[in-house]
Amino acid sequence: MNRRTTLITGATQGLGRGIAFDLAARGQTVLLHGRDRARLDAVAAEVRSAAPDATVRTYLADLADLDQIHALVARIRAAEPRLDGLVNNAVVGGGPDPHVRQLSRQGHELRFAVNHLAPYALARGLLPLLTDSAPARVVNIASIGQEAIDFDDVMLELGYEGLRAYCRSKLALIMATFELAAELDGTGVTVNALHPAHLMDTGGVRAYGLTPATTVDEGVRPTVRLLLDPDLETTTGRYFDQFTDARAHEQAYDTGARQRLMALTRTLCTPDRP
Repeated sequence: MNRRTTLITGATQGLGRGIAFDLAARGQTVLLHGRDRARLDAVAAEVRSAAPDATVRTYLADLADLDQIHALVARIRAAEPRLDGLVNNAVVGGGPDPHVRQLSRQGHELRFAVNHLAPYALARGLLPLLTDSAPARVVNIASIGQEAIDFDDVMLELGYEGLRAYCRSKLALIMATFELAAELDGTGVTVNALHPAHLMDTGGVRAYGLTPATTVDEGVRPTVRLLLDPDLETTTGRYFDQFTDARAHEQAYDTGARQRLMALTRTLCTPDRP
């Protein structure tokens, strides 16, 4: 168990960086993802210096581009002998100007793309490696901020607002968590969603103009618990508010809405074929 291998997306700052330091201090193998090579290499060097017994490898990709995500999956599957944990942590928050609607490389609303489509595409693509390494765990970093998805305007082309887009994308992530967990039941791969802590002291919180209320460490501890606690080895398809098994937004329990979301998600995440 000391040599578990865990991929952490968005590992160059905030919660992802904190998780990397925690797991490395336990002598584990940490795979750090980022989209800026200089920042990624700098954090990797810091982690190696702080935890010389850990193994640290880096993976570069922009999760706002599904083509780069599919390429990332291929690189990881070719290079890594095992994958015991996946922390889908990379996030786009409300943004400094909440009225500017941004798009992904494929033209999808940016928060929906990075906060929902990217975690699904990564988990789906890495399933062969995760199942071969079972028991394995997927932890999707969600939020207590959740808003029902409007299926007539999933990409928020009307009445756009950054925080609304963020909250809808996080509910989509929770709904996908429940669906994937049910699909993988019995495989040894668990999938859970987590609100790690309220308004952590991160760049994203400050960029939106909010005042941080908790430290990053307060979010690290419940995340690492979901990854490593032996009592949670078979716990799957749940939403946690820090350490508490909680109830998400009501739409997350609407099976029709979940199926509708997943049909769209699978279509959008399928690589283009020549």
